[in-house]
Amino acid sequence: MEQGDPVVGVGPYPGPWPADPRLDPDLLEAGDRRNVADPYRYWRLEAIVADLDGRRHPFHVAIENFAHDFNIGSVVRTANAFLAREVHIVGRRRWNRRGAMVTDKYQHVRHHADASEFAAWASAEGLRLIGIDNLPGAVPLETFDLPRDCVLLFGQEGDGLTEQAREQCEAVLSISQFGSTRSINAGAAAAIAMHAWIRRHEFGQQP
Repeated sequence: MEQGDPVVGVGPYPGPWPADPRLDPDLLEAGDRRNVADPYRYWRLEAIVADLDGRRHPFHVAIENFAHDFNIGSVVRTANAFLAREVHIVGRRRWNRRGAMVTDKYQHVRHHADASEFAAWASAEGLRLIGIDNLPGAVPLETFDLPRDCVLLFGQEGDGLTEQAREQCEAVLSISQFGSTRSINAGAAAAIAMHAWIRRHEFGQQP
């Protein structure tokens, strides 16, 4: 850390330690510099995950991974922020975790070999598969009533959803754009779509 950089987190716990089994003695002694919300300061990793599991939202997020897309880490981080049930990596098992900023430790991540296998899993779980891609014929996300129990599926940066993935989707939604660029970053698109779900099902805002 460079001199003058803001100090992240908190130092050693002041005063007598609380008798709370969720707290980590090592963090209480040394301080907690993790990227966690303040209510989780000094908590054990397992205790944080258990608390999150008790209130996760029913939507899932999936992203295809055929060229080691660097955006996957960003998608995982955003899924953690919006408390998605799970993140699904479709295609290559390996992905760049740097962009996740360690949030993958708190977010359930599942792997699927291909779009067909993933679609079969989603169907068995009663989840509606919704693709997000700016394709001809796509329905504007802003006008679509996102289902509560669903998976938001994203393609790779540049290429978008594969044909195999598009065929598995109940609907494909586009994000309205008004400038000169053909598309927006896949991580940004994922954040917009997740927030649309939050607006609809946490705040009751109709499209």
